[in-house]
Amino acid sequence: MPKIAEQSLRIALLIDADNAPADKIDEILTELSTLGVINVRRAYGNWTKGALMGWQARLLEHAIRPVQQFDYSKRKNASDMAMTVDAMELLYTDKPDAFGIVSSDADFTPLVMHLRSKGAAVYGFGAAQTPKPFVNACSRFLYLESLGAETDPPSLIEADSDGPAPAAEPVEQAATPPAESAAPGVPARPATLRVPAAELRQDRRLLTLLRNAVKAVQDEAGWANVGALGSQIANKTSFDPRNYGYASLSKLLAATEAFDLREEGTSRVAVRARNGVQP
Repeated sequence: MPKIAEQSLRIALLIDADNAPADKIDEILTELSTLGVINVRRAYGNWTKGALMGWQARLLEHAIRPVQQFDYSKRKNASDMAMTVDAMELLYTDKPDAFGIVSSDADFTPLVMHLRSKGAAVYGFGAAQTPKPFVNACSRFLYLESLGAETDPPSLIEADSDGPAPAAEPVEQAATPPAESAAPGVPARPATLRVPAAELRQDRRLLTLLRNAVKAVQDEAGWANVGALGSQIANKTSFDPRNYGYASLSKLLAATEAFDLREEGTSRVAVRARNGVQP
């Protein structure tokens, strides 16, 4: 994730334990801690259920406060409503700079939209089947399957100081019919392994998003700093290159073969649209 130059964000992490795996919480906390301080940590669920027993050790280890919410009717949990109420209270009392929402439930989409409309960033985490409206509503969304999939240092949209490429590249996914993104910056299918370059080149929404972002921040020679490029994309849509199986934005750009890069492996890495390559 990008490094905060001045003051770290104050973050409230709210976890829908009924719709989130306990074994990913360490990676989630690592992601959010690069953005700021996680002042509020709460997990919601009916803790009388055996299905949530795996959370107990994680809650103690990471100082996450469990919030008990009984099911008021069969086959319907009330955790999402309790979590929404708390999020609204925090928004107007503690006033955090950002929220981390861990869930794969599309019911949180209106909440995310409201939080963002009031000036709070929302970083979402969910499974591959998370409905696209919830994914798109977040400031940034990361599929849980992508966490820990890369051996490279974690990075989201950053000033890109990747350093030397690893000796062994992850095996690419088997070729599949090209699929266009469901929305700009959101892969048609989340990648647990690297999306092949050929498939990236067929994703017109992704290429259009990247090319338009380059045009928005490029200099007179057509070069755009990757850090500025990432910020421009983040202001427009939910985006994380690791959802495509790439550890950083510069690596994703290079894989599309639609851009030229210079000073790779440094904080000055820049990109320029390659002549004759259209999305």
